[in-house]
Amino acid sequence: MERYIWGESDGSSLVSFATDLGRVGGLICWENYMPLARTALYQKGIEIYLAPTADARDSWQATMQHIALEGRCYVLASNQFVRKSDYPDRYQADLLHEPEIMSRGGSVIISPLGEILAGPLWDQEGLLTAEVDASVLAKSKLDFDCVGHYARPDVFQLTVVNQPATLSVTPEQANLTS
Repeated sequence: MERYIWGESDGSSLVSFATDLGRVGGLICWENYMPLARTALYQKGIEIYLAPTADARDSWQATMQHIALEGRCYVLASNQFVRKSDYPDRYQADLLHEPEIMSRGGSVIISPLGEILAGPLWDQEGLLTAEVDASVLAKSKLDFDCVGHYARPDVFQLTVVNQPATLSVTPEQANLTS
């Protein structure tokens, strides 16, 4: 259904943004299951990978750990927590047979080595925090770099249409300034 509502974009949004915390970027929901989209972000030097979703299944956690290990980046996965009572009164009759917790959350923060640093947060609202350590990023990339020599650049190349050539994009370049 999403494809009827949300149009497809081009590669210009597969970027990382230079911040004081590191290079930040990400994908939403099931885009995270797309290996070429992830690889495009890895090529942009992503260090903090944001993965908001509505997928509250236990299996989502394994996907997030895999992305952290694959990209050797911190993964911040924010999953929505929704109660039936959060919906406006006008929808309550339609939700009569739904459970009180309609989306159980599952937000989690994972290290570049796949270790769970915070969460997963199930069945409640809350805020997760963790420390981002740049030295862990450097050490983990020395261990494995999926877009470095392990990627076999002598054999494979990923070209993303309309993707900026720069490693990272500033807010000004992305027209995100006010």
